[in-house]
Amino acid sequence: MNVVDGLVVNEKVIEKRLMSELPFMATENIMMDAVKLGGDRQELHEKIRELSMKAAARVKKEGLDNNLLELIAEDEAFPMGLEELEETMDPAKYVGRSREQVDNFLDRVVRPVIKANAELVGLSAEINV
Repeated sequence: MNVVDGLVVNEKVIEKRLMSELPFMATENIMMDAVKLGGDRQELHEKIRELSMKAAARVKKEGLDNNLLELIAEDEAFPMGLEELEETMDPAKYVGRSREQVDNFLDRVVRPVIKANAELVGLSAEINV
């Protein structure tokens, strides 16, 4: 209980961090969308690798925002603009069943333990994800 006592989840901080990493996670989808629009898969794969490394260096070494989408939009090998790329940045497309799995784990494992031990602990605990 002491571990989570007073824990605050700052949703905007989490959202910002997620959105800064999402372009890296979405590169396979971006590449496949570009292939569907006539791009060469091998060429695009190499371009994505190069541009990802460039954007990662900017983030890690310079502390700047992730500009991977801008780099891709500026590259002539990719037949899509920045607006199209930004439309693919819906986190729900990249999490699979994680939400359902967490809810299932909480319902089947965590909540029963909390309920069974509520009197021993003498505290009430609530978990919201």
